[in-house]
Amino acid sequence: MQLYGKTMAAVMISATLCGTLIMAYAQQREIPNKFQAKQGKQRRAVMKQSFGKTADGTEVDVFTLTNKTGMTAKIMTYGATLISLQAPDKAGKMADVTLGFDNLAAYLKGHPFFGSIAGRVANRVANGKFTLEGKEYTLAINNGPNSLHGGIKGFDKKVWGAKIAKSEEGSSVQFTLKSPDGDEGYPGTLSVSVTYTLTNENELKIEYAATTDKTTPLNLTNHTYFNLAGTGNVHNHIVQIFAEKYTPVDATMIPTGEIKSVQGTAFDFLTPRPISERIEQTGGDPAGYDHNYVLNAGGRNLSLAAEVYEPTSGRVMRAFTTEPGMQFYTGNFLDGTLKGRDGTAYQKQAGFCFEMQHFPDSVNQPKFPSTILKPGDTYKQTTIYAFSTR
Repeated sequence: MQLYGKTMAAVMISATLCGTLIMAYAQQREIPNKFQAKQGKQRRAVMKQSFGKTADGTEVDVFTLTNKTGMTAKIMTYGATLISLQAPDKAGKMADVTLGFDNLAAYLKGHPFFGSIAGRVANRVANGKFTLEGKEYTLAINNGPNSLHGGIKGFDKKVWGAKIAKSEEGSSVQFTLKSPDGDEGYPGTLSVSVTYTLTNENELKIEYAATTDKTTPLNLTNHTYFNLAGTGNVHNHIVQIFAEKYTPVDATMIPTGEIKSVQGTAFDFLTPRPISERIEQTGGDPAGYDHNYVLNAGGRNLSLAAEVYEPTSGRVMRAFTTEPGMQFYTGNFLDGTLKGRDGTAYQKQAGFCFEMQHFPDSVNQPKFPSTILKPGDTYKQTTIYAFSTR
């Protein structure tokens, strides 16, 4: 028995030593052991859960993305909508920096595009009409005399397909939608994908792609309302927009066709300034920003469009895009009737939007960059919201 015990002890020591050598070799060869692999999955996890059903019984899922720093993003299949984005403040405390609801029923009741993908044509089309290849098309009128964000049942009100995507940058999910010919009055069957990636550099990256079988206008954007303080209004947020020009609008928010310098106007954010500083000079009823900026980079490549700093939390958000324009909107029509997470009443200007886009009504404005997608071509766009603190 004593000899057997000594033999077993020797075997155990030998096995332990062998295991140690194997682990060291694996680390040297960058082959993760099971514990390391499990840690990696936790850091770059994508979790899928049911979020409820629409009125016709269609299942809606929500995907939670988590990066290695602990940031999380939640996106649901209804509208490919960003419903939550948790980001750290200067003390490392997490808070939701977007407006939204914690249940599907609230979204189904109607909302001002909180976090949704707007399309087929985001922003406004004058009088709900356009002419393409000699044919006039008529759209639903849903914003004064104009068509807004794709019509009555735009992409924000459709249930998208979804699958977890592979990304070396972080956690990722891809949403897909097929918009049939004649959908909301638009020509052509359109196949769209939108991929959200929460990178390990604390960026929310949104990549769009689309193809069509008929010539059609296309202008996609994400309509998230941000509040870097996580509460209150956004008046103290300090904004810088890298645009020397903007597109003035008429009384119905349709561009006049003019491209005008921001200098000497309330729309000048070339140097950082609080949102509240000149907001009352913007005109409109109610007063506030809801204007398209002509970005200096012109949509030629992925470039910095704007930066926002919230001094209380120390949060900073930098917005990059490949688009030529950005709609800066300050939630002017929020009036406290909508109750968000934890029953929070969203008052006027409780959030701001940086909607990366082509210019409003481009389909009727030949001097603006074209929004026309033709068969055989692929629409592509990338937007990044990058978070940090100071």
